[in-house]
Amino acid sequence: MIRTVGTLAAAILGLILGGFLNVCLSRWPDGESVVKPGSHCKNCGRTPRWWENLPLASWTALGGRCRGCGSWIGWRYPLVELSVGAAWAITAWQALPALYLPGWSRVSIFDALSFAAGKMILYWLLVGLAVLDAEHLWLPDVLTLGGAALGCGFMIMRFAVHSSAALLHWTGGLVAHHQHMYNVVFRWLLGILIAPFFVLIIRWAYQLIRRREGIGLGDVKLMLLLAVWIGLGHTLLSFVLGVLLGTVVALVRLSSPHRGKKTEDWALTKLPMGTFICVGGIVAGLWGDQIIAAYLRWAEFRA
Repeated sequence: MIRTVGTLAAAILGLILGGFLNVCLSRWPDGESVVKPGSHCKNCGRTPRWWENLPLASWTALGGRCRGCGSWIGWRYPLVELSVGAAWAITAWQALPALYLPGWSRVSIFDALSFAAGKMILYWLLVGLAVLDAEHLWLPDVLTLGGAALGCGFMIMRFAVHSSAALLHWTGGLVAHHQHMYNVVFRWLLGILIAPFFVLIIRWAYQLIRRREGIGLGDVKLMLLLAVWIGLGHTLLSFVLGVLLGTVVALVRLSSPHRGKKTEDWALTKLPMGTFICVGGIVAGLWGDQIIAAYLRWAEFRA
């Protein structure tokens, strides 16, 4: 019951904050405030009533159109709300067993729930970044670098609380405990350095070979954001998944019978790579352990 109710609550809260994210995504590119004025139709200026702002339900009931002028609202609105709500619900479903599984200490429960809360923040950021890159080819620093800074503070808090609490139950000696924490923090810092540098190398190599920019610096900062929140292994998985998704989209565009004279060049250079990496980051955050474990089993079998 705890798991079900908690998952439902996370889904509803995710839908609500997904609706607020839609407001941000509509106003940030134009430099508008996300607070004032209130929600309104950009075509006719009509202010919708409260029941017209319900996540998913209102868009469905109105057929995706403004009740005043009938202008098309767009698929982005329900997709963003659904994405955030679904990601938060799955995260809660995965984390809530920590509250009642036998043998779990308070430290383990805190670690599991705080990590889940951090991942919910990350998914909200990734959905926003995915849309901004898809619509404007823009990964703003306030979300990538700002999100990375927020993640650093969040992770340092987790390390501090976990270290202090674990010290009370550590049986291997004070020196061994400190060495364990040093190793954990060192691996985290190493991942923060390696992940963006890995993409920088690809960026430099592409520029050297093609004499033009391929991967933007926004994608490098996005990799930093992911490394801070989910670690090096899952960040590299995010990049691999993003590349695979981008390749599929490029092939679909190239095979289109209606492509123009320069469609081939456009399909390969104007793809929003950040969007694909964000999708990969959400998948890696939710199911990264299972994907990596399945790959290792497959690789061992192949060997």
